[in-house]
Amino acid sequence: MHRKHLKHFLRMALDSATRGGRRYHVWMGSLTLVMLLGAYGYSVQLREGLIVTGMSDHVSWGLYISNFTFLVGLAAAAVMLVLPAYVFKDLDFSQAVLIAEGVAVAALTMCLAFVVADLGNPLRSWHLVPGVGFLNWPRSLLAWDVLVLNGYLALNLLVPLYILYAHYRGHEPDKRKYLPFVYISVFWAVSIHMVTAFLFAGLPARPFWNSSLMGPRFLASAFAAGPAFMIVALWFVRQETDYYIEGSAFTKLAMITTVAAQINLIMLGSEIFKEFYFPTEHSASARFLFFGLEGNDSLVAWIWTSVTLNVGATIMLTFHPLRRSRKGLIAACIILFFAIWMEKGLGLVIPGFVPSPLGEIVEYAPTWVELTVTAGIWAMGLFIFTALVRIALPIELGQLRSPVRETT
Repeated sequence: MHRKHLKHFLRMALDSATRGGRRYHVWMGSLTLVMLLGAYGYSVQLREGLIVTGMSDHVSWGLYISNFTFLVGLAAAAVMLVLPAYVFKDLDFSQAVLIAEGVAVAALTMCLAFVVADLGNPLRSWHLVPGVGFLNWPRSLLAWDVLVLNGYLALNLLVPLYILYAHYRGHEPDKRKYLPFVYISVFWAVSIHMVTAFLFAGLPARPFWNSSLMGPRFLASAFAAGPAFMIVALWFVRQETDYYIEGSAFTKLAMITTVAAQINLIMLGSEIFKEFYFPTEHSASARFLFFGLEGNDSLVAWIWTSVTLNVGATIMLTFHPLRRSRKGLIAACIILFFAIWMEKGLGLVIPGFVPSPLGEIVEYAPTWVELTVTAGIWAMGLFIFTALVRIALPIELGQLRSPVRETT
């Protein structure tokens, strides 16, 4: 009987993900086109090697790791809905939590894709497989990162899948079966981003990253950009589908985003004060980022644009009339999302390598291969997220139920 239910469930999921109106097919078709362009760029990288990227011996992390770092925070931010919905029984978040977990699944999939792209050749990934390769756990922080990312992905797949499957069968999910994993995922969400922060902070030869504030800054930026993205996603779901999300959910998420954005700015200001109030040789990377170094200023416009957008979005969110306005809230969230992506991406990763420990200055600029692969991976993540939402909403609305009759 369970096999019949599962068979119909999988068939229904495939049917829901592949059917829709014209706008849906245009959206999914556009994402598919971008993914194909990314696949072509990746094929060039596989054939020629990482020489076709802008990375070098001096700057060994580039656009791939920049996006990876940002997306780990986006995935971890799902806990801001999981915790109140499952643990504190907040009804306002209960309708939005499955969408948040869909964001986490899509973000984690993109994270792993960026890691594979950064390896150069996917065949090298066997070194990360426990028992097959040499994972070097627990000594290696990278090994911890691999474990926590895959573990968090499994949790965010299994819990929503069980809940959706129970609803599909017309049953109420048994809390004893999924609630323990929810508690685990709450702590796991924090760990995936802290471990990523420790990967940077644990490198004493890179003073730009070697800061005790790196972990808290990662969490603050994640809890600002993540809920900001979810507000936009939930607003779109509410506008384009029959799935109604209470306005109080937007209000609470907006407050979380506002506080996190303010904390993120305070921490950024603290780092800037530390670097420039009494600059030393260890401040060279910060000088390169904010003002340029010896005529090299490729990131100056980038970081000041990010800071300006960050401050502007935080101000918009801080004032109640702007935050309570739906258009103002959506605009502020979009601006904040891109501002933190700029700050936490190239604005964090690249300056750590410039200058090198020997004082050499080698600038980095992503090539067309990196740009197309990055666009393809982002399109893949949006494709996965859209498909997951497309599957979940009809079940939650009660429009899809198993045709198999229950027997006792």
